[in-house]
Amino acid sequence: MPEIWLNYGNNDVVLDILAENLDEKPALDSKTMDESEINEKLESIDLSKSVEIALLNYTNSVQTILTKIFEKCENKSISKPKLLVDKRILPLVKSKNPEDTSIIEFEQDEITNSNLVFISEMEFDGLFGFETNSTRLTKRFGKSEMLEAFKKRNNDTPNPGQNLATIQVANNFVDSFDISSIEIISNSNGMIDFSVGHPKSTMSLSNLFAKSCSQSLEPHKTFILSTGKDASNQTLSKSVSSIWNCNTVVKNQGLVILLAQCLNGLGSESFQQFVDGRLSVEKIKNASKYIDGMENLLYLNEIQKKMQVGLVSILPETYTKKFNMIPFDGVKKGMDYILKNQGIRQKVQIIEDGARVLLR
Repeated sequence: MPEIWLNYGNNDVVLDILAENLDEKPALDSKTMDESEINEKLESIDLSKSVEIALLNYTNSVQTILTKIFEKCENKSISKPKLLVDKRILPLVKSKNPEDTSIIEFEQDEITNSNLVFISEMEFDGLFGFETNSTRLTKRFGKSEMLEAFKKRNNDTPNPGQNLATIQVANNFVDSFDISSIEIISNSNGMIDFSVGHPKSTMSLSNLFAKSCSQSLEPHKTFILSTGKDASNQTLSKSVSSIWNCNTVVKNQGLVILLAQCLNGLGSESFQQFVDGRLSVEKIKNASKYIDGMENLLYLNEIQKKMQVGLVSILPETYTKKFNMIPFDGVKKGMDYILKNQGIRQKVQIIEDGARVLLR
């Protein structure tokens, strides 16, 4: 019996599955950067001037870049940059970095500091096609621009990995800010590349990202899906984006079971309002103001018209059922459900890195 380890929050959980139930897994074949290539690219950052690095997400690749930057500062006997970090991951970032590093909460409500360098690992996004530093900054600081992007959406279903008109809204938003960006692209094999510059320019890596992470796959009926890294499953609103990445290869009336610990809860105001009964999907479609995460709520509703979605998480079962998801209290229970309802010979497609795999 094969053992497959899947990410679930800060830990991995094991899925025991019979060989006859296991479908062939998509395999990625892309060159990753070595240490010398990383160091060479980082030379373009002037560390001699005062720099503050703001983390827009936190992954192994982001930490690799931070470690290399600190090493360069040490070698050149210059001060390490200050790190600005969201409160919920402050203890984690502190535990992974030198004690003499200044790490404080990132609590600005506007972008005014030209010394800021924003860093994140690119992912796919249903509304913008790609989640970049530009789109993350727009989501955080540009509510009116988010409404504009929402109104420019192609339809009511997600479009990850595509070059969409909505991304121009994000690029226009960041264009006026004198800031810098480190944009990283990675997959389960490691770091593929990164770009240093203004956020409007660093998102040019998106085409390489899509190419490196895309896999062709015949439609399947049943999926067990892990986001692949903690940064992508801390909340429900964030976790469901991994479903968008495999949405087009799920057969009609198929089933996707998502593993997402959701340690930080629902993760968006729209999801909370929906659970509380203060927001409906119909209201979202004709929204006059943007509510954080409402595009993901709309997409979840639309894809459930053609498939079932199950969820392994620590969220209360009542929350899961509000979203019309099937709750499971463990990955084994999810597998048992598949065998009971779809037959003991059902083939299951396992996706181990859902946030960074684009299935077409």
